[in-house]
Amino acid sequence: MNDGLFDHTFFEKLNTVKMSLNMRLSQGMSGSRKSSAKGSSVEFSDFREYMLGDDIRRIDWNAYGRTDKLYIKQFMEEKEGLFRFFIDTSSSMNFGEKKKSVMALRLSAALSYIIMNNLDRVFINELRGNNIVKGKGISGSSAFSHLLKDLERIEFEGETHISKCISSYAVPRGGVSIIISDFLDPEGIETAVKYLVSRKQIVVLIQVLAREEIEVDYEGTVNILDVETNERVKITMSNAAIKEYRGRLTDMKDDLSRISRKYGAHYVNVVSDEDLVSVLLNDFSGILAGVS
Repeated sequence: MNDGLFDHTFFEKLNTVKMSLNMRLSQGMSGSRKSSAKGSSVEFSDFREYMLGDDIRRIDWNAYGRTDKLYIKQFMEEKEGLFRFFIDTSSSMNFGEKKKSVMALRLSAALSYIIMNNLDRVFINELRGNNIVKGKGISGSSAFSHLLKDLERIEFEGETHISKCISSYAVPRGGVSIIISDFLDPEGIETAVKYLVSRKQIVVLIQVLAREEIEVDYEGTVNILDVETNERVKITMSNAAIKEYRGRLTDMKDDLSRISRKYGAHYVNVVSDEDLVSVLLNDFSGILAGVS
């Protein structure tokens, strides 16, 4: 990935978003969905295995002595949110002067930053071919640097069949599932959304498109390479062809909106050259306020 993917400017943008959200919340935009005293209840509930970012002070050393594994004590008031990102890693995500893949990774990082600062847990999963590369759960602001390293390692190549990938994953019940893709999958995503909803997931669809895919200005006959299949196609970009393309693009967005309404999901459309702060505060303000 580019060296500037998560540079100083990126962190400045994160701080701007965080401060803006805090200001909106302080003005009564939305209340937090859980207590700031999270996990402090004295009523013990259960154990779970230690994960990166957990407070080491809550490790049960007696359990470690018996099992040789690290376990964390959980309490009745603890309501940890589980957020699963599903990132489309197909070659088409590398398209655009401002690559869709870069926006996808920066959005994943920015949303994770806010989620982890709220003491919730993030899983970064890669959609690759017909399968999922599963990520381990990460929580706590101190572990954010580890999440960035995981994101920086992601390569975008080949094809991705979103519904086949997600349907192959035994998603635990409850939580939030965020799919980030251009959704240029001829097989569609309704099967994936239906499956996630059946697993009691709140589903967020984030479609990232390049400016060149929205504002087509090619003229004449051109050779087009499908970066996922390496198939070459010669087409003539006439006014009629451009009109038909725009119609199909509108139909695709309308279909994503229809699926979202049908299953109670959230649908957000993002252009890869947009300012990250503006995208987060304008398009995600309601979603972010719910986890801040």
